[in-house]
Amino acid sequence: MIIMKIRGIQKSFKEKQILQNAEIDIKQDSRIGLVGNNGAGKTTLANIISGSLLPDEGFIDTFNKTLNIGYLKQSTEYSIDELKDSNSLSGSDLFQISSQLGLNKDIDWADPDWSKLSGGEKLKISLASVWASRPDLLILDEPTNHLDLQGVEWLIDELKTFTGAVIIISHDRYFLDRTVKEIIEIEDGSTKLFKGNYTSYRKEKERLYEIQLHHYEIQQKHKQQIEQQMANLKNWSEKAHRDSTKQGSASERRQIGFKEYHRMKAKKMDNQIKSKMKRLNQELEKNEVKAPKEEAKVRFDFQDSRKKGKRIIEASDLSKCFGSRFLFVKSHFYMNHGDRMALLGKNGSGKTTLVKILLGEETASSGEVWVSETTKIGYLSQDVSDLPLHQTALEYTGLTDRESIGRARTIFANIGLPEEKLTVPINNLSLGERTRIKLVMMLLGELDLLILDEPTNHLDLASRESLEKTLLNFQGSLLVVSHDVYFQEKISDKLLLIDDGKISRKEFGMKEYNTRKPSPDPSCKERAELLMVLQNEINAIIGRLSFMTRDEPGYEQLDKDLSGLLRKKRELENL
Repeated sequence: MIIMKIRGIQKSFKEKQILQNAEIDIKQDSRIGLVGNNGAGKTTLANIISGSLLPDEGFIDTFNKTLNIGYLKQSTEYSIDELKDSNSLSGSDLFQISSQLGLNKDIDWADPDWSKLSGGEKLKISLASVWASRPDLLILDEPTNHLDLQGVEWLIDELKTFTGAVIIISHDRYFLDRTVKEIIEIEDGSTKLFKGNYTSYRKEKERLYEIQLHHYEIQQKHKQQIEQQMANLKNWSEKAHRDSTKQGSASERRQIGFKEYHRMKAKKMDNQIKSKMKRLNQELEKNEVKAPKEEAKVRFDFQDSRKKGKRIIEASDLSKCFGSRFLFVKSHFYMNHGDRMALLGKNGSGKTTLVKILLGEETASSGEVWVSETTKIGYLSQDVSDLPLHQTALEYTGLTDRESIGRARTIFANIGLPEEKLTVPINNLSLGERTRIKLVMMLLGELDLLILDEPTNHLDLASRESLEKTLLNFQGSLLVVSHDVYFQEKISDKLLLIDDGKISRKEFGMKEYNTRKPSPDPSCKERAELLMVLQNEINAIIGRLSFMTRDEPGYEQLDKDLSGLLRKKRELENL
């Protein structure tokens, strides 16, 4: 049964048209994945469906006038602000669902301190509040951003038993494959329906691309043949015109009738050429096959880092607490030039707080942190709401000379932000586009250390892969916070681990960390450690599977390995 019919939706922001013909039928049990490039209009359409934004044209018919819509917005800040203003949910309601998501139990649910919560904790509370409202239609905009494995698996299982309709906006291919049954793609402002999950959609897109490319090439060859024929005829006609107007000798002038014949023939040929060109243009206008769109190739380009001294960061006896809650105590670690470190820890363990201490934005409760004065740091935060929304991207760079602005424009284009995106207020851009603006600000400088807090959030798959390749070529140091295990495995060669209230440096990367094997008959403490290892192995496999299709070699084996690891985890938890 259809619960909502969406027809002819159009939406523009100033002179930029985002949606020009969006049409969707939402059924009672729909599982829809809404996909498209950053800025294609996915969040705009979600806002229109939820009723928080009005379309310029088109209509939405809701057959159930009491339809309850639950909307998890892409930015956890927006959701948290709305949650704080809402009195519809009690602390016990939130705690019950949030505990299933693995949320820290020492949060004061009666009056939580939102400013002290991590991005993952905020998202879990937002998700819990949306879920507890018992919606008929659930809209989830990038629900796996900041969410750890326990939260992702809980959400997948809950969506299997959820009786209402679901619309999911996500760049997480593995999550989409396990949750949706149809894909709606937004391209050039219009929607197109594809049956099946994300993998089926990608296969169909590739098939349609090859068919369109084949027809386009046939059309172009036919067009070239006709144009070559007309060019030959035109050359002959022009020669005939020239011959018919030559004065020549007396004997040649006696052949005036012959020349007149050629003149008339040339004029007739001119008319034939014009007629043939007209027919060709009419045929192309009626049956034109446009060149298929190639997927965007995003290229990031960092400048080479300047050479610095070996040690760039060192901490001794570092502790941080908020009231009676200690994040970490008496911790020692260091970072050398060229280290590529993954910062690991559970949601709420203090990863973002540690980053703020390193940046000088937060003070330690005790201990010291030394950062080399010659180290130039670039920081990409997971929150994109701190940009000046009234400024344009070019204004935000603060550049004034022609050469620097030209270089900035080139980088913006390479990162997937065309000229028309640079001259509108940042408020009109998607969260993915705002993330790219932050990245450009880092690309414009000669940086020694990049601190990246969830850098793949809001980035589409092409952008994520390009960022990985760029960071592998970066000559400076990296400190990366990310729940994207596959990304961390590719990038890191060292770890900074926050575990059990301690920060420690590990002389190996995420890949080696995830391949450690558990020992039999563990004690209580050993069991906790083994569970962490198992969970990271599970994360690693999920990361690999998210970049594979079901028919690729090795997919079936990885899927079996994942099932086995999940079984081992359950067995350990029940010991």
